[in-house]
Amino acid sequence: MRMPAPPWLRTYDRAWLRGEVVAGITLAAYLLPAAIGDASLAGLPAQAGLYSCLFAGLVFWIFCSSRHTAVTVTSALSMLVGATIGSMAGGDVTRAVVLAACTALMVAGVAFLAYALRAGTVINFFSETVLVGFKCGLAFYLASTQLPKLVGIAGSHGDFWENMSHFVHNLGATNPASVILGIVALAVLLVGKISFGHRPVALFVLVGAIATAGVLRLGDRGVALLGEVPRGLPLPSIPMVSRADVNTLLPLSFACFLLAAVETAAIGRMFAAKHGYRLDATREFLAIGSANLMAGLGGGFPVGGGSSQSLVNETAGARTPLSGLVAAVITLMVALFLTGLLRNLPQPVLAAIVLVAVTGLVEVHKLREIWRFSRAEFAVAVAALFAVLGAGLLDGVLVGVAMSILLLIRRAARPRVIEIGRVPGTTYFADLTRHPENERVRHVLVVRPEGSIVYFNADHVRDRLLDLISACTPPPRLVILFMGSVPFVDLAGAGLLVDIRAKLASQGIGFRLAEARGQIREALRRLGVEEAAGLAAANQTVSDVLRTAHVGFPSRAPVSPMARR
Repeated sequence: MRMPAPPWLRTYDRAWLRGEVVAGITLAAYLLPAAIGDASLAGLPAQAGLYSCLFAGLVFWIFCSSRHTAVTVTSALSMLVGATIGSMAGGDVTRAVVLAACTALMVAGVAFLAYALRAGTVINFFSETVLVGFKCGLAFYLASTQLPKLVGIAGSHGDFWENMSHFVHNLGATNPASVILGIVALAVLLVGKISFGHRPVALFVLVGAIATAGVLRLGDRGVALLGEVPRGLPLPSIPMVSRADVNTLLPLSFACFLLAAVETAAIGRMFAAKHGYRLDATREFLAIGSANLMAGLGGGFPVGGGSSQSLVNETAGARTPLSGLVAAVITLMVALFLTGLLRNLPQPVLAAIVLVAVTGLVEVHKLREIWRFSRAEFAVAVAALFAVLGAGLLDGVLVGVAMSILLLIRRAARPRVIEIGRVPGTTYFADLTRHPENERVRHVLVVRPEGSIVYFNADHVRDRLLDLISACTPPPRLVILFMGSVPFVDLAGAGLLVDIRAKLASQGIGFRLAEARGQIREALRRLGVEEAAGLAAANQTVSDVLRTAHVGFPSRAPVSPMARR
């Protein structure tokens, strides 16, 4: 399978390079402490998170189609990995590292399989409505994880409600120096965002915070600092595990892939919509697979698109995935030579950066638009929002997607079936309910189904058609089913057409199809029923059917109550 070059690379402007470097530096400054913190959630040594981001970042930018998504370890993936391998390792850190690396390699295998199967179309079920709710929920969830860091209290690792409950109940334990530092950083970042746009304000805040922490000895005042970061790199290797371990890790690898794919696609689609480019969801699978392959070989654990990291990346001015490469190179340099520079990085400042970044996720105007357009769509957005708050990022998206699919099925199960009439002076037939000036044809009922006729809606189409016939006074002599709005019929749909013809024939009423597509005519022929083949002829309009039936005199009869449905 030939892999084309990413679109952003073909249109790259060298003038963007300076901004990419600044964004990459800012991203690296956030990635490093976040990766080390997430490693602890997985029950792994700090360097495992560092290696994951480093090796994954070196390749992710080559394959991804999103221009702003940053690959990293995430809290959700870390907790998922830790919950499984913790019991398998039995307290053995070395074995835990091996199992985590093996999981990353297995995630890569699943991602490559999804890419080979071109499974990216599945992501299309994540509608814009779902994404709006997802982003709002994501903003509140990320804020709940950062508020404790901002004021210097220990954080929680639950859902939004647990995190906020923990935050409120521990407000009395805040550290004054952390509160002052966090609020000052937050104020500077907000002013910078409003006044300077995409200028690297966050980078200057980070550098200033590190210098301030060293000069004022903020660590002695109770401000949480990053601390020591291990130096050096491992040699790439394949983790040695037993077949039993592989079988045990298989469900975990599928879960990690699903979580990484959903989060990466949701984040990518969010930025693609905002910046006006197209996300290739299938290509994202290749990027996820390559990143996890390198992370596994480098002694890391599963990675995916990071929401807060990607927001920091975009806010810092990134235009293409090259900022991710810059961040990976800086991480490499830090791992080899400069780990001491991060020792004095204050956690409240990192929290302030994330809090400012998430403000752009709450799109109140979008929620208003959805509310005006459809209450059902708004319910989907709200469901996704609250599912993220209560069940996490993955379940939040999946709940919204499930609701979208249910609404889609509901619409498909009850397609409109309406009476149509001839537009005066033409041979064109249109909706009589919306245009009562259209003309009926004497003794003829022309009906238009709007949607495919398949097994789960065939009864609805039958009932609606028979209701329209019953509402006609006197009964029609001919019923024409306009099929121009019916793209497909399955076995049940084709059988329905034959059954209706037989039922109407027993009442002395003719039944014909107009503008039936080739697929529909072929489906009727495949039934093998002699009567079915005569239902539709190629290229026959309603007027053609009327001429062959020797009718066509218009009348101005009022629209029946049933036709107004």
